[in-house]
Amino acid sequence: MQIGIKAPNIHVSEWVQGLSTNIDKNIGKVILVEVFQVNCPGCFMYALPIAIEIYTKYSRDDVTVLGLATAFEDYDKNTLDNLRLLLTSGEVIGDTLNALRQYGQLIGNNILPYKIPFPVGMDILKKIERNFSDNYVIDFMEANIENYNSYPDSDKKILFERVKHYLRNKEYSAMTFETYRLQGTPSAIVVDRKGILRNVSFGANNFLHNLIDQLVNE
Repeated sequence: MQIGIKAPNIHVSEWVQGLSTNIDKNIGKVILVEVFQVNCPGCFMYALPIAIEIYTKYSRDDVTVLGLATAFEDYDKNTLDNLRLLLTSGEVIGDTLNALRQYGQLIGNNILPYKIPFPVGMDILKKIERNFSDNYVIDFMEANIENYNSYPDSDKKILFERVKHYLRNKEYSAMTFETYRLQGTPSAIVVDRKGILRNVSFGANNFLHNLIDQLVNE
């Protein structure tokens, strides 16, 4: 996914909180899509609080903030049901529960100390066919590993076995996650007023305030 192109819509199986919306429905505003997993402690300790700060700081006429729950691992925990549980009751689960409990960041035993105020949807997950060919593995590597064809043959063989193992253990394909070629969660997708993709980042997003300021004032 290249910066400077028209940002594709995110893929949403269900808007669990808020009205149905998307990138193309918010042209004219700066858009932040915060991508997280329910079973992702860093998402709740760092990324989502920053997204909430941005939501609170800016006028709804200037900035739209959307949350998107996805799943590229821990498919038994990163589920639509657990997302509903989070948004309706504030309950957290799994590694998120354990980490926030360890750092004293829960209300009571399992309740998140803040509410997510913006619309939140669930990424579309597609079941993966496990009986794939070697050519499928090669196509996957060419699409997802930068400069794959420049690697020496010995490295290609090692990568082939690693990717084959990864794909055999992967249960679902998360459509937005893969459309934007995200590296993990938390990830932030930032789109300008014209609908142009301006940033895709993985990890702690402390720079987002400055970037949003810049885009609001363009």
